[in-house]
Amino acid sequence: MSRINLYRFFETIPGILTWTTLILMFVFSWLAPIGAAIFIILFDLYWLLKTIYLSICLRNSFLKMRKKMKINWLQVLMGNQSSDIKNLPTQQFTNYNNKNLPTIKSWQDIYHLIVLPMYKEPYSVIKESFESLSKINYPKDKLIVVLVCEERAGETTIEIAKKIKQDFNDKFFKLITTTHPANIEGELPGKGSNQIWAVKEVKKSIIDPMAIPYENILISVFDADTQISADYFSILTHTFLTCPFPQHSSFQPIPLFINNIFQTPAFARVISFSSTFWHMVQQSRQERLTTFSSHSMPFKALVEVGFWNKDVVSEDSRIFWQCYLHYNGNWRVVPLFNSVSMDANVSTNFWKTMINQYKQQRRWSWGCENIPYFLSGFIKNKKIAFKKKLYWAFNTIESFHSWSTNALLIFALGWLPLFLGKGNFSSSMISYNLPQITKFIMTLAMIGIITSAILNIILLPPKPAWFKKRHYILYFFQWILMPITLIIFGAFPAIDAQTRLMLGGKFRLGFWFTPKHR
Repeated sequence: MSRINLYRFFETIPGILTWTTLILMFVFSWLAPIGAAIFIILFDLYWLLKTIYLSICLRNSFLKMRKKMKINWLQVLMGNQSSDIKNLPTQQFTNYNNKNLPTIKSWQDIYHLIVLPMYKEPYSVIKESFESLSKINYPKDKLIVVLVCEERAGETTIEIAKKIKQDFNDKFFKLITTTHPANIEGELPGKGSNQIWAVKEVKKSIIDPMAIPYENILISVFDADTQISADYFSILTHTFLTCPFPQHSSFQPIPLFINNIFQTPAFARVISFSSTFWHMVQQSRQERLTTFSSHSMPFKALVEVGFWNKDVVSEDSRIFWQCYLHYNGNWRVVPLFNSVSMDANVSTNFWKTMINQYKQQRRWSWGCENIPYFLSGFIKNKKIAFKKKLYWAFNTIESFHSWSTNALLIFALGWLPLFLGKGNFSSSMISYNLPQITKFIMTLAMIGIITSAILNIILLPPKPAWFKKRHYILYFFQWILMPITLIIFGAFPAIDAQTRLMLGGKFRLGFWFTPKHR
């Protein structure tokens, strides 16, 4: 089989597994209803145990995040305050760079390159992001900021970039704006190609002329609506200087979709916080953590892997696999247990918001395009240990399969055997007990929803004047919508994305820009 055909076969794997599971769900409910009933009881028990485990991970990440928020991390860098967190030295940094790299002697040697790609975001959104950057508890003379807009977005966007340049030019060591030309051959219009243009412009105009060592630069790529915490760069710098193999690591914050959370309908709030909680869970499972959306990494590594791919939608997660393959498995994502806040998906009315929510979830689900990429890379790269390849292949494919099928299995298999079952199943004891058993197990699994509801209240940003005590009750009980969101805005867009990847050709997704609305 040629490499092209093999890659195309790998593209079909997520869709084949999903549709096989869904079809067999009906087939076994019809032909083997007893087996289907036993399976769903066991599957519900598995889901209960998984819910308990994920709730523990969620709580663990939240406690670590809250503990870090109480520390002045700039003082920690300066050696004036203890971090009070195990395994994080504060006075003397141990740098684990490759032997052929010069040792970074001080945190003050580090420069931060911040890239903000924009498309058609309004001025208010971009301004808020820059205001958060200008208020950080970190020396701003170590920040190189680039705002890159798309030529295809029109003159209004370019004028917004110019106004930002005018308003914030004196706030950082360097602030440049640039415009990514449209219709460059070989590029997929989207965030990836936009930020490649920006980074190459900064490299050419600032980094190389100033002879800043690449290994002394950390690059952070933020969505245009990303607002960082005051200590983000202090925590990032400290983590970089104290983690093993910093030059072979990405650094992932927790995305909180709360910038405009009080403007969103209940469905959108549940979806936004569900996404946040999933990423919080992943912070406590570092062995399964990959990059997502706004994150940071060493500039030297980015240059060595040839920057981001220009022709993919999910460049934020693809860069992890590029580095993992390039460095023969010697790449990891280090959790920061620190948050960045971003916009919840909201539009001008309820139905537009729901449509945009679906499209955004489908775009995130399109991350399954990385499966054929790394599977093909695993075959070519003989230096990566087989057990590492097996671990990543199984867990990544399983996570996308669970995304598209678990909610439907839980919902459908509790009643499908009762309606489709052949023979005497409808009069059997297991037929009578199946609804009661599944209902009891799923009631116990409500622990996950209750945990999410409580954390949702705690993580709300400062309340607007109209927010009253009664709203806390509404924001708590909105989580009864979670089963619906798991199916309509979880399973369905995942099936959509995986099916499109399986069919290929004209069904492939391009980059969908999420409209920002205030």
